[in-house]
Amino acid sequence: MVSERIKDLRERDGYSQTALSKKLGLTRSSINAWETGISVPSTQYLVELSRLFKVSTDYILGIDTSESLRIDGLTIEQKNVLCALVEQFERCNKFAHAMNVDPACEAEEILELVREFKKTKASE
Repeated sequence: MVSERIKDLRERDGYSQTALSKKLGLTRSSINAWETGISVPSTQYLVELSRLFKVSTDYILGIDTSESLRIDGLTIEQKNVLCALVEQFERCNKFAHAMNVDPACEAEEILELVREFKKTKASE
């Protein structure tokens, strides 16, 4: 679990193993060992990884499966926009699930499904 999380976070943020190793002052083989499960990061590096990737150490360890987003420094208006976006994504995911489609599909595909659904409801 830890190995997968580190790799996923690294790739999510666009770091190569080499770039991450330089950022942490380690060798690339150390990062590779973490990602393949040969070894695990020390407490010091867990904390550094959590700060770098803006996730909790519990998330990296697989104890907490929820992700968080740091919004320190944003204005209240910016925070409100983010909340509205999250709510919209949640609604889209629920709709996609109800329509038995992949929630990761393109927004245009979901909009087309909504249009078809509205046409069906209107004809009833």
